[in-house]
Amino acid sequence: MPRLRRAVIFLAIFVCTTGFDQGSKQWAQSTLPAGEPQPVIDGYWDWQLAQNKGVAFSSFQHGGQVGAIVLSLVAAFALVGIGIVAARTRPEERMKRAAYALIAGGALGNLIDRVREGAVTDFIRWHVHEHMWPIFNVADAALLVGVVLLLLESAVAYRRRAMLRT
Repeated sequence: MPRLRRAVIFLAIFVCTTGFDQGSKQWAQSTLPAGEPQPVIDGYWDWQLAQNKGVAFSSFQHGGQVGAIVLSLVAAFALVGIGIVAARTRPEERMKRAAYALIAGGALGNLIDRVREGAVTDFIRWHVHEHMWPIFNVADAALLVGVVLLLLESAVAYRRRAMLRT
């Protein structure tokens, strides 16, 4: 696959991920009341608007303004690093490039919030009745899916190498 086509596919996934994240957050901010769960599937899934000053899945929320600046800088450097690593992937590493694009799109989506508002908008709450998972957003989900794809790609590559050695 020509380099330009690989770059266009990476950018399309990256831009769509960021756009979907930002659009869903705008929807949540304009539609949902702050802090009040709105059941989607009663007992399992709610919309619940929250502002997160920490990182993914509402972790590490007590960093203050310095923490927000540090997280923003880390995300900006990560975006540059991800772009470099993605550009160096081999043509056959499609899943790896898609994973990097999802991770970069998620990182940019949350970085935009952090820079614009000082906190990230979260609005998806999964739970099993009273057992609650942290509230998250589309960017967090994209980051998670990207990491899982990288792990799968790594496992497949490891297995291929092991088979070639035998």
